Amino acid sequence: MNELRGVSDPEQKRRIIGRLFIEVFEEEANKISGVKWLLQGTIYPDVIESGSKKGAALIKSHHNVGGLPEKMNLKLLEPLRDLFKDEVRELGKIINMPESIINRQPFPGPGLAVRCLGEITKERLDKLRAADAIFREELKRAGVYKDIWQAFCVLLPVKSVGVMGDSRTYNEVVALRAINSQDAMTAEFSRIDYDILDRVAKRICNEVNGLNRIVLDVTSKPPATIEWE
Repeated sequence: MNELRGVSDPEQKRRIIGRLFIEVFEEEANKISGVKWLLQGTIYPDVIESGSKKGAALIKSHHNVGGLPEKMNLKLLEPLRDLFKDEVRELGKIINMPESIINRQPFPGPGLAVRCLGEITKERLDKLRAADAIFREELKRAGVYKDIWQAFCVLLPVKSVGVMGDSRTYNEVVALRAINSQDAMTAEFSRIDYDILDRVAKRICNEVNGLNRIVLDVTSKPPATIEWE
């Protein structure tokens, strides 16, 4: 939180997190004798989007690829680096990993830093977590969570006018993002029933202080990326 104070540029956020990510691992590795390797779950879309593949443009620096510091004491071990997400899941089935792990929804390496647009503060992260929990809870209650590849909330750095009871509000906005994909390189937005979305929006606005408007992201990839930053 100290390192990210005042930072709003998404690439700068990713580079800071990538550096700290390695620093923390190396600090812990120093407490154990003989540690030489850092095992990462890097997959091929991470490599492509980070511009690490020859001829590929930089889309965004994944903390575990383009966001890593140039000098590292640990050597990288990345057995999944050349596989797409669907191929990783097929591999998981071959080695009999639990279904709950194989089909777990992806979560970004930089965490909520790339879902909290603008400056990151504890207060804003708390709002984002609360909204996200409601979104997931309602999708599970409706029995559609397992049919969605990835679903999450994004806290936007804008405010809008609203009304709660007889009072005017001027609070932040949350975007709902739900997509379906196979390999993470392309994605289609999920067609969620309006009744579910209605319950999500009402609960978030009523239960999370500081939020008064919910919008739905209906952009596929391309042209948008799955995460907003």
